[in-house]
Amino acid sequence: MRKVIVIALLLWGFPAFPQTMKSLLNLDKNGVAINGYDPVAFFTQNKPVKGDARFQSSFKGATYYFASAEDKAAFDASPAKYEPQFGGFCAYGVSVGRIVPIKVEAFQIVNGRLLLQYDLDVKEKFNKDQSGNLDKAGKNWPGLLEKKGR
Repeated sequence: MRKVIVIALLLWGFPAFPQTMKSLLNLDKNGVAINGYDPVAFFTQNKPVKGDARFQSSFKGATYYFASAEDKAAFDASPAKYEPQFGGFCAYGVSVGRIVPIKVEAFQIVNGRLLLQYDLDVKEKFNKDQSGNLDKAGKNWPGLLEKKGR
């Protein structure tokens, strides 16, 4: 009887067996996130600061550059705190079900999360209903990840 149950679970896809997690990241051709900008600086300096390849870390398949060893250390201690949301794609785009590139100057920190936008006009549009758009983006992201992720 036990063999029958095991075989049935294998045929139906038992959820306890690890499945390949898809990834959807906005990276350059070298696998670098945020166009090489320092993710920590958005929080500490409230502006985009270009990172330096001498200070780099990897997290969830993306390489991040940092402006200093201190920023790298902060990221390494808590990478999920600093990583951009929605794979580094435009948050407003995700809220309407699309994957859209970003411009780093159109960043914002919302609820302690780094959001990037296509441009400053789109950022303004996003902020007209910030919580509603963030909620829509959160609901759309899993579907986009499944559909477009690898």
